[in-house]
Amino acid sequence: MGASLLAAFPGYDVAYGDGETVFSGTLDQAALFGALAQIEALGLELLEVRRVGPSMGADQPDRPATTHPDQREDPR
Repeated sequence: MGASLLAAFPGYDVAYGDGETVFSGTLDQAALFGALAQIEALGLELLEVRRVGPSMGADQPDRPATTHPDQREDPR
């Protein structure tokens, strides 16, 4: 990704590897939606969005952990 496209995403940490550009940073929901809209507007291909680190914010109530349906134990 060239410098002109990177300028559209200020404030993110950027890493390069395997032909991909990886952005990371702390985002609230509004900032995430803004970044997704910017990606779409620029015609970029989004490969993945991932939450890293603690999943609970200070302002979020505790929620039970969930697992992928394929990883749940058989209830029988």
